[in-house]
Amino acid sequence: MKVFLTGGSGSAGGAIIRRLIGEGHTVHALARSTEAAQAVKAAGALPVRGDLAEIAATPAWLDVLSRVDAVVHAAAFMEFWGPDQLFVDRNLRPAIALYQAAVAARVKHFVLISAASVSTGSNRADRVNESSDPGRPNIAYSRVKLRTEQELLALPHGDTALVIIRPPFLWGSRSAHNLEGFVESVEAGRFSWIDGGRHLVDYCHFDNLAHAVTLAMTRGEHGLICYITDGDPRPARQFFTSLLATRGIDVSGAGSFPRAMASPVATLMETAAKARRSTTPPPLTHWIVTFMGRDRVYDITRARTSLGYQPTISVDEGLRRMARS
Repeated sequence: MKVFLTGGSGSAGGAIIRRLIGEGHTVHALARSTEAAQAVKAAGALPVRGDLAEIAATPAWLDVLSRVDAVVHAAAFMEFWGPDQLFVDRNLRPAIALYQAAVAARVKHFVLISAASVSTGSNRADRVNESSDPGRPNIAYSRVKLRTEQELLALPHGDTALVIIRPPFLWGSRSAHNLEGFVESVEAGRFSWIDGGRHLVDYCHFDNLAHAVTLAMTRGEHGLICYITDGDPRPARQFFTSLLATRGIDVSGAGSFPRAMASPVATLMETAAKARRSTTPPPLTHWIVTFMGRDRVYDITRARTSLGYQPTISVDEGLRRMARS
């Protein structure tokens, strides 16, 4: 198959390229800079110079859609702080335009990489699946991800099957963007566990996400939504102690405070940060409280039954590879 990929220069995108190339597919990857073009080329893809920010003007690079069988939309502006409108402009609108262009080009499959955090917020269940009411996500990035899913599903799809993948915390690369926040917190002396780090967290290795993507673009039916994880949830203290150790960071002796204290403190910090219009998040937010301060497992039964998904790399093997790299 011929595939068009956005976000190919990131950690997730690189893993997706390598998986697709390894399975014999041809990958055209959008690259908005010389560095991005070099990164996707090094991973095995054919660079397509362009920027999602210009998609409303129908740029010439959209012509590639007429020559591919599938589109994988992995690009996203990802931050844990900021107003909804910022993510609407940078994530929602480009996703809608790209999807509509794919439908017009009669691309067979459009795979949207969404996020399990669409249900992180007012949904307080210990275990959720695709039938669970997501409630209201507690950060703008996740609220707009959920809105993107809903708006794409409401659009005419023609001959194009839209498949939505929801991974939780992504890991597997020493340079992964979402790991940097933890590293910075430790280095600044602000890192602490909530409730001793005893709550279960769920996560997804980049290689397992890439495997799910290949299944979604070949087996997924229109409207299918699947949570994708490593299938091995662990207490936050166990997982993140091991993960940060691969970066040479020891958090085994970090302090702890109860969720009953963390939640009101997060409220005060967020209120103060918003009042002064801070562009960076405070040290403690409600997202951190919900992620680290309660059990959360994502049921991947639908991915197993509808896509034939099985994790291809275990957590322990992923940690060993990170340590070696």
